[in-house]
Amino acid sequence: MMITMQPVNFDSQFYDQMLRIIHVSHHQPHSILGIHPYFDEKKVIRLWKPGAERVFLEVQGIIVEAKQIHEAGIFEYIVPGDLDHRDYRIFHQNGLLAYDPYAFLPTFGDMDQYLFTRGTHYDLYNKMGGRLTEHQGVQGCKFTVWAPNAKSISLVGDFNHWDGRINPMRVMGYSGVWEIFVPSLSIGEKYKFEIHTQQGDVRLKIDPYAYQYELRPFTASIIANIHHHQWKDGDWMNKRKTFSYASSPINAYELHLGSWNKHDDKFLNYRTIAHNLAEYCKYMGYTHVELMPIQEHPLDESWGYQVTGFFAPTSRFGSPDDFQYFVDHLHQSNIGVILDWVPGHFPTDSFSLGLFDGSALYEHQDERLGLHPHWGTHIFNFGRHEVSNFLIANALYWFQEMHVDGLRVDAVASMLYLNYGRENLEWVPNEYGGNENLHSIEFMKHLNSIVHQKCPGILMIAEESTAFPGITVPVEKGGMGFDLKWNMGWMNDTLRYFSKDPIHRKYHQNDLTFGMIYYFSERFMLVLSHDEVVHGKHSLVSKMPGDVWQKFANVRLLLSYMICHPGKKLLFMSSEFGQWNEWNCKREIEWLLLQFPVHKNIQDMVRDINHFYLAHSALWEKDFEHETFQWVDFSDSNNSVMSFIRKSSNERLLCVHNFTPQYFSDYILYTNQIQNLDEIFNSDALQYGGSGKINGWKEVLRDQYGNPYGVKIALAPLATMIFKL
Repeated sequence: MMITMQPVNFDSQFYDQMLRIIHVSHHQPHSILGIHPYFDEKKVIRLWKPGAERVFLEVQGIIVEAKQIHEAGIFEYIVPGDLDHRDYRIFHQNGLLAYDPYAFLPTFGDMDQYLFTRGTHYDLYNKMGGRLTEHQGVQGCKFTVWAPNAKSISLVGDFNHWDGRINPMRVMGYSGVWEIFVPSLSIGEKYKFEIHTQQGDVRLKIDPYAYQYELRPFTASIIANIHHHQWKDGDWMNKRKTFSYASSPINAYELHLGSWNKHDDKFLNYRTIAHNLAEYCKYMGYTHVELMPIQEHPLDESWGYQVTGFFAPTSRFGSPDDFQYFVDHLHQSNIGVILDWVPGHFPTDSFSLGLFDGSALYEHQDERLGLHPHWGTHIFNFGRHEVSNFLIANALYWFQEMHVDGLRVDAVASMLYLNYGRENLEWVPNEYGGNENLHSIEFMKHLNSIVHQKCPGILMIAEESTAFPGITVPVEKGGMGFDLKWNMGWMNDTLRYFSKDPIHRKYHQNDLTFGMIYYFSERFMLVLSHDEVVHGKHSLVSKMPGDVWQKFANVRLLLSYMICHPGKKLLFMSSEFGQWNEWNCKREIEWLLLQFPVHKNIQDMVRDINHFYLAHSALWEKDFEHETFQWVDFSDSNNSVMSFIRKSSNERLLCVHNFTPQYFSDYILYTNQIQNLDEIFNSDALQYGGSGKINGWKEVLRDQYGNPYGVKIALAPLATMIFKL
């Protein structure tokens, strides 16, 4: 049955509001559109269909035609006063018969606004962005975006032919959050926000909180459901709550997903990588993987460090559900997952966060504060509560929804100092005249406090290259609250030492011993990361002096020395089998090298020393306590030999390192701490490509009273020897 309606009169104020709808400048379109009280206890349904001449809707199961009240495309239909939002549906541009987006109450409430503006809305990732939900009894998708300086905002996507006139959004009071609920939208729909600025510009922006984006070079946000995956890692997650990193082995394998494993030069899916990686890590004895950034980014060559989609696993390798499967499978294989996380800066791409609503919103207006001098990227304005809330909620999202076990926070030094990378007059001092970024420091303290409170057992790891005090001191004791800090000093000193010809190393022994002077000032992680095998720095093997045998012996010595040294461990992919070439993010690492014995031997040694590390608590149980470490002799620089004892509650290990190719058949260590010893590891073993100079014998030297004063051992060339005491 067809029903037509009579013309409706309206005043000049109402007419003005209609014009604002028509010109996409209305900040409260819901006040005009949707279903509203009318005269004589009736209601009016008001629709905005740009360019339409006739509009039909379904009212209580009956198809009716609305009356055009403005030729631009505004229509009305009068209904009884007892009808509500579920009593009528409208025909949309995509042909779908669905409920009216403008008939619903807001999805972002007063408490949401209050918490967000205070920077304490820790559940923000469920409230902001495009999220599937049931609202007022109707299935659909809610959209919220923070843009306080916008003149108006429209939701655009495939469902409305990317026409910014069709779905204008409303602003939610003082918070600057814009909102709309669109019924019947489902997984896979692409969308963006069309932002009209106060300056008269129109910006097409992605959803900063989207769970998924198109595969580059396309950039649209995609509606996704992250609650579909059925997790099977309950045992792991329960154990994580009581995980004590300080007294546990942590040996992380750092990798770049795009170049670790490929098929016919194409990316593999998260699911396939999960199985390959879990099997490899179990075989090699790694406890964790650390992924270079997998948050969505437009440029492969950035390695993921220029993030545009902070809440989205990159679509290069699959969907959010695929990524959840990846984490789940590694957990079921007893392997933890750490992500590189980049809160220090973001790229200037026009579709992303920069000048989001026409103003410096996420970044600083002043380029001396807001533009990174090294990377040409924007720096987050940590002094804005909404910005810090965005990042803190992001960290919680990865821990809570994606079950990630740790975040390695990139470039912390650049966040700590206002003059980082800047010359005089290129930076702005803080309110006390200093160079510390007080807002950033407060953000990191807030971040570390909250994530540890809400997600016990997770790891927060700082890549921090300066001597800023208290990085790993708890917040309640005045520190920054990180669990671990990358030991960049150890890495630089050690690689500088190893690059020298062994004949000159006796003049540089301090490079190896200096680190122990400050070691117990922080909780350190020893790293040989991706940064050390790119940009002309050479691979680990290529850094080493000498002939081929000496180069590989040096790498065996370096990696086994790192395992013996106090601190948690991290090694970048391909270093474990001695790749000659520098890492290239465009190519798979050179697995074919494993067909050659020299490369397979070093992989075997890394595998064995990794499993040795796991099996011997002296190497990890008391990593951050003075009693874990005792020098035996660090003064034999003439022979470039160092020795020390590592201790736990139930064992002691003597670690001896010979940093020259000289073989000593009867080297004496003077110590009264040793009654007996057995060699249980030697990096010079034949199966590792060494010379086979292992200690089949040893002698404890005693004085005339039977008291030990030393031990006589054989020192293998360029080797680590470990003895059980």
